[in-house]
Amino acid sequence: MMRPLEGIRVLDLTQAYSGPFCTMNLADHGAEVIKIETPCAGDQTRGWGPMENGFSGYYAYVNRNKKGMTLNLKTEEGKQIFTELLKTADVVCENYKVGVLERLGFPYEKMKEINPRIIYGSISGFGLTGDLAARPAYDIVAQAMSGMMSVTGFQDGPPCKIGPSVGDNYSGAYLCMGILMALYEREKTGVGRRVDVAMMDTLFSVMENFVVEYTIAGKTPHRAGNQDPSIAPFDSFHAKDGDFVMGCGTDKMYADLCGAMGRPELITDPRYVTNVDRCDNYLPDLKSEIEAWTTTKTVDELEEIISGLKIPFGRIQTIPEAAEHPQTKERNMLWTVYQPGMNEEIRIPGTPIKIHGEPDECQKPAPQLGEDNEAILLSLGMTKEQVAALKEKGVL
Repeated sequence: MMRPLEGIRVLDLTQAYSGPFCTMNLADHGAEVIKIETPCAGDQTRGWGPMENGFSGYYAYVNRNKKGMTLNLKTEEGKQIFTELLKTADVVCENYKVGVLERLGFPYEKMKEINPRIIYGSISGFGLTGDLAARPAYDIVAQAMSGMMSVTGFQDGPPCKIGPSVGDNYSGAYLCMGILMALYEREKTGVGRRVDVAMMDTLFSVMENFVVEYTIAGKTPHRAGNQDPSIAPFDSFHAKDGDFVMGCGTDKMYADLCGAMGRPELITDPRYVTNVDRCDNYLPDLKSEIEAWTTTKTVDELEEIISGLKIPFGRIQTIPEAAEHPQTKERNMLWTVYQPGMNEEIRIPGTPIKIHGEPDECQKPAPQLGEDNEAILLSLGMTKEQVAALKEKGVL
């Protein structure tokens, strides 16, 4: 069965995480993604751990299902090859600092002249406009400047970065969505689009109620650990033998929890009658009442009781526990692939986008540096001798 994006060709000039995450998602669902790297060095993540036999596991994960090409875009021959590739492509993706592709001679206007159907998608720290546009950024910068770090961590602790690089992968997901929207529109108009995603914008957009707490209520949100500022109880809690999380999003859930605790009087206690009341009096009052009960029971016992009440419940798992969990296996969220370079089978996170009828497996491992140069250039009409000469000149 065909994958949804078969027949779409993507020229992937991205590196690190945000851009490759976008193009990985396109490749997972059938797009032909040609990853174009600088000769000799390649993507910076080729040196990021974990390393096995000199090959990066990080690179292997976010660049699976892609073809690999090297090309020096600073040379005239490299520019000409890229021009020929543009004529055959549907999408170009890059996450250079703003202006790099323009300085190389390929502004969007030039690309449109070469191929009016081209969709040009880019990720940058701060977008294409404004005083900060030219600044480079990594995920931690976006987390800091979007306000995310200011509300992450415990109230008496320092601002804290969220563990994974959410500025990168959220931006990559947004760019992927933007490209799909542009492809859909192109079916009707025949014309491509410019898609511009900024990491700071991305994280600001996913700050949920924190922004409207300021814009509507005039409050400055603060760090509150695992507590939700708008729902209570909604937090992590201690059990006799570990920790867990739960959230009571309705009055009924809260009442059912009080019943299970043997504390029905807490339902009508004036401090806890409504969700707003519970939020206002959560610390230390309500949380103390709940933990006086939860610390008398094991996590297993609490899971049975709380899940039985249809109240959302979760164990706080380690990465190994999450990776080996039966639900992870049931959802096929670890793919096994033989990775050349590592010369062994590895397990990498699969796609969470389960399209029924589409094979849910890795199609090919991440490319070794420039492994598809010859095949791609021969498809453009070059000879093997010409390809060898370009490699000798440092174009490939």
